Amino acid sequence: VTNVDKAVDAMLELRFLSKRPDYGWLSEETPDNPEYRVGKARTFMLDPIDGTAALIAKVPQWTISVGILDGNRAYAGVIYNPMTDEMFTGVVGHGAWHNGRPMKVSDAASLEGARMIGQKSRFTDKRWPTPWPKMDVIERQSIAYRMALVAAGMGDATLLFGWKHEWDIAGGAAIIEAAGGSVTDLRGDPLRFNNENPRVPGVAAAGAGLHPLLIERTKAL
Repeated sequence: VTNVDKAVDAMLELRFLSKRPDYGWLSEETPDNPEYRVGKARTFMLDPIDGTAALIAKVPQWTISVGILDGNRAYAGVIYNPMTDEMFTGVVGHGAWHNGRPMKVSDAASLEGARMIGQKSRFTDKRWPTPWPKMDVIERQSIAYRMALVAAGMGDATLLFGWKHEWDIAGGAAIIEAAGGSVTDLRGDPLRFNNENPRVPGVAAAGAGLHPLLIERTKAL
């Protein structure tokens, strides 16, 4: 954690809650109190800096990620990459935009040659029952940035393995769904946010043609 993480967190908390004092709040840099968010009609859920190691190294792969929950569902999101000046926004049922221009997920329907945003080592692991076909695996440090690139059609899919904090994925989940994509856990079940322990068991995100092919492989995990 850097002073930048804490400064952005304090700024966003002041800006957002001064305008929406009735909203719940969960940030990576703020001590969690479930009483302030569980059961709220709307909740801000955010990571002030997602990819702090990239920020420190001055690699343009860190983002500011903000999600708004409607009950237990990710409803709206904003992901901003300051170094590339890329703004990804989306509201479920109303559309998604990349720097103000409409965007949508890709229509890829085959794993062969797919642009998978993730860690290369995950897909070459010998423990997979069936080896993955040849894919173009694109590595990005920020989880939120990976999800934003899928929403914009700059990647075809992303898989996030293991338990993930809700603040890392709430904004991206809303934006991908707003862009016409599917976002579930690795079993194919819908993501439920605002849990008392704010984590979800992995994420599979892609367009409608590719998402079932991901789940065929990951549900065995």
